[in-house]
Amino acid sequence: MHWPRVEAIILAGGRGERLMPLTADRPKCLVELAGQPLIAHQLRWLARQGIKRVVISCGYHWEQIRSFLGSGSTYGLDVTYAPEETPLGRGGGLRKALAKLKTRELVVACNGDTLTSLALRPMIRAHRRSGALATLLLVPYLSQHGIAEVDIQSRIVGFREKPSLPYLLSGGIYVLSPDIERLLPRRGDHEVTLWPRLAAERRLYGYRFLGFWQSVDSAKDLQRAERRLRRVRLAG
Repeated sequence: MHWPRVEAIILAGGRGERLMPLTADRPKCLVELAGQPLIAHQLRWLARQGIKRVVISCGYHWEQIRSFLGSGSTYGLDVTYAPEETPLGRGGGLRKALAKLKTRELVVACNGDTLTSLALRPMIRAHRRSGALATLLLVPYLSQHGIAEVDIQSRIVGFREKPSLPYLLSGGIYVLSPDIERLLPRRGDHEVTLWPRLAAERRLYGYRFLGFWQSVDSAKDLQRAERRLRRVRLAG
C-alpha cells in the first residue's frame, strides 16, 4: 500500500506543573528520560514511522525547545514551531499548529508527554476506513493500586497487582482529517469541547492498542517510563 504523506504535531505548550521542580526552568518536553529529553524520544519515534515534517505547538520557555531541536535535521525531520504568545489551551494550540502546516492531508497529533511503541500505519488505515473526523488512540486503563478479589461470602480469595480495568483511556495520540481545523476552539481544550460534540455526531472513532504506552505526568511516571523503556523499543 502506498504510504500517504502524513505530517505531525506535538502539543508541547504545557507548564508541566506536576513535574516541578524539574520544569521550573524548562518546558516539560525537555525533561530528561533515559538520558534524552522526552521530545527526542517522540521525534525518533515519528521519524521511524515515516513522518517527514513536524510542527511543535509550544509556549512555556519555547525558545529552549527551538534551541535544542533547531530545524530537526538531527532526527531526519523538518521541524517548525507554532509558539503561543498567550496560552491558548491544547485545542487552541492544535488549531494554530494545523494552520501552520497548511495541509489538506491527514495529520497525526500527539501530546508532548506521551511515549509509545504504536505503529502508526494501521491506525491511519483504520481512520481512513472509518470516515471519521478524528480517531483517538485508546489504551487500557490500569489501576494504580492492587485489588482484592472476594467471593459471595466476602472471603478474600486472591489479589491482583495493578490490573487492567474494564475501561479505555484516551492515549493522547490522534489521527485528524483536514476538515477538523475549522471546528477546533481558538482557545481552550478540544478534549472538553470538541470531542464530546463529535462523539454525539458519531464522527469520532477509537483505535485500541495493547502495546507499550506511557504518559509522563509526574515524577512517579518518569521513573516508571525509565524502567519500561529499558524493556521495549519504540516501533519503527
